[in-house]
Amino acid sequence: MTSQSSFFRRFRWQLLLALLAAIAVAFLLLGQKPPTPAPGAGVGPAPKRGGVYTEALVGAISRLNPLLDSGNQPDRDVDRLLYCSLVVFDAHGLPQPGLAESWGISHDGSTYNFALRKDAKWHDGQPVTVDDVIFTIRLMSNDAIPLPADIRALWKAVKYKALDAHTLQLRLPEAFAPFLDYLTFGILPKHIWENIPPAQMVNAPQNLEPVGCGPFRFDHLVVENGKIRGVALRAFGGYFGGQPYIDRVVFRYYPTAKAALQAYRDGEVLGIQQITPDILADALRERNLNFYTTRLPRMTLILFNLGNKKVGFLQDKTVRHALYLGLNRRWMIDHILNGQAFEATGPIFPSTWAYYNKLQPAPYDPDTAISMLKDDKFVIPSGGGNVRKKNDQALAFTLVYPADARHTALAQAIQHDWAALGVKVTLKGVPYEKLIANYLNPRTYEAALVDLDLTRSPDPDPYPFWHQSQTTNGQNYTMWDNRRASEYLEQARITPDITRRQKLYYNFQALFAKELPALPLFYPVYTYAVDGQVGGIRLGPVFDLSDRFRNVTQWFLVAQGKAAPATANPTTTPGP
Repeated sequence: MTSQSSFFRRFRWQLLLALLAAIAVAFLLLGQKPPTPAPGAGVGPAPKRGGVYTEALVGAISRLNPLLDSGNQPDRDVDRLLYCSLVVFDAHGLPQPGLAESWGISHDGSTYNFALRKDAKWHDGQPVTVDDVIFTIRLMSNDAIPLPADIRALWKAVKYKALDAHTLQLRLPEAFAPFLDYLTFGILPKHIWENIPPAQMVNAPQNLEPVGCGPFRFDHLVVENGKIRGVALRAFGGYFGGQPYIDRVVFRYYPTAKAALQAYRDGEVLGIQQITPDILADALRERNLNFYTTRLPRMTLILFNLGNKKVGFLQDKTVRHALYLGLNRRWMIDHILNGQAFEATGPIFPSTWAYYNKLQPAPYDPDTAISMLKDDKFVIPSGGGNVRKKNDQALAFTLVYPADARHTALAQAIQHDWAALGVKVTLKGVPYEKLIANYLNPRTYEAALVDLDLTRSPDPDPYPFWHQSQTTNGQNYTMWDNRRASEYLEQARITPDITRRQKLYYNFQALFAKELPALPLFYPVYTYAVDGQVGGIRLGPVFDLSDRFRNVTQWFLVAQGKAAPATANPTTTPGP
């Protein structure tokens, strides 16, 4: 089997396909409308409409424009309520209807038809049509818009056509199963932006007077002492997904998580964007604060350079397994990460559709690890000491890691655990950017402690990091050259059948666990905190912090009281 060609090999972890049949020019547009449980059904008080929910965001406003918010989490949080997208993803990483109420995929996986909702409206009352989607796609392919290079390159390669006012066709140069992941972009209204040259978009006033098609519409900026301190939104009665129960949402900006917690104590806000480790202990003392904890789309792992001949013993999977058993990860979670992580089991995140749930975390078992090394003919030198040798090669290597407090503590714990096995580890801390540029990219490292951040990538697609074609110029930093694993990843990337993709990823994970080209350590957790008077919140695994608002239309206020003022020196006239 040859590796898949060309274009999509370069793209990172991006989206998932629905399993749909095909008729009428190889398509069948099927409605995808999973039932939504009534908020509070059978549990707690019945929801009532009205009220103000106010949340503390850490950071500052930049631009309320979904094409310009990739580098600013507070903007993405606000934009999640203002804008709509063709598809959205649930907590399992499965695509759900957004503006596109249904879609179909051709048998060869290269052409998609989307049926847009006919009842979708912009916040100014204008209808949302295919023209708006195509207008946004054209912007994303424009060099003047500051988007990541891979996103721009993809949209330059995709062909698009309006079949009618509410049916869109997208054609790819080749099958690419993660493509739906790229369709979560917020759509811009053509009639608002069409007269703004793309080069002028970044500084356009429309970025602070946004018009979207999401569940909440822009009301005004909260200005205090001449500075923007927040954004006030109002429920949009014309939202195609149903009017939210909460009437108004106010976001207020704070410089730190500690300041956000103090704002809650002072009654300025009801929610806190994120409970970071530095405020966790203090936040837990707040009796009325409810905590929602889930997994983040990140993973800490140890990479081995399997192509580095200086440490050829790392090519021995028995050595890698022994090293894994020698790590006391639970101790690291409890004492270094303050309990804010789960033990990792592999390169695909738990609770997602592609996760192989028969995998179990590797136990801490140093005795078995030592026995494995002995069985693999490693011995203690006759002169004493704890350095083990095989064929006169010392079982010793350098672990490079990011030189910050957390990674330093983890690296020291790893060094300590492996010393108990007789493995000598030299630590080398460097700035993260140098770790990538000077060690990972040129493949000059021996072992590396790194974090893999897959934020905003619901599709699991492990191809970029583990396929053999990526060992030289790609992101397969371990140089793992396994043909069978690569075949699984190739096929999973080109089939639109999600059941087939799932089996392929199960096979890949089982093979990964057997070979262990890297050691998955932890999945960090995300903790969101909201006052007890806010009901209806359901938080599953997130692919971005803004995913906490997945079911925001179902939130409601149990009682009035501790909400911040909804208005403060509005700078714009509220819309309709």
